[in-house]
Amino acid sequence: MHDPDCLFCKIVEGEIPSTKVYENEFVYAFEDISPMMPTHVLVVPKDHYDNIADNIPAEELGHLMQGAVDVARLRGLVGDGFRIVINTNDDACQTVHHVHVHVLGGEQMNDGNPHIA
Repeated sequence: MHDPDCLFCKIVEGEIPSTKVYENEFVYAFEDISPMMPTHVLVVPKDHYDNIADNIPAEELGHLMQGAVDVARLRGLVGDGFRIVINTNDDACQTVHHVHVHVLGGEQMNDGNPHIA
């Protein structure tokens, strides 16, 4: 599935440039253009789903989460810690309606919830 009007679908297809961090058969990961932490990578499924509640098959959710962990490993975050965030719809500040995981780390985080879109 591909949405021709979706920003992240266009990034996955190579129509819009990005700084690729990781890719496999199921997901594409790239640097966030407005990073909130030293590491701020977005992991998106190659298939289009609006958000995490969009009836995504369990197997595909597994690939998405594994992609986030693979990115954390690549960036050396597993030992010190990292955060993954998935925003769902407008009230949660989801600005691009293609499900995506934010992988954040690289420095000590505070106890508050960062505003991550």
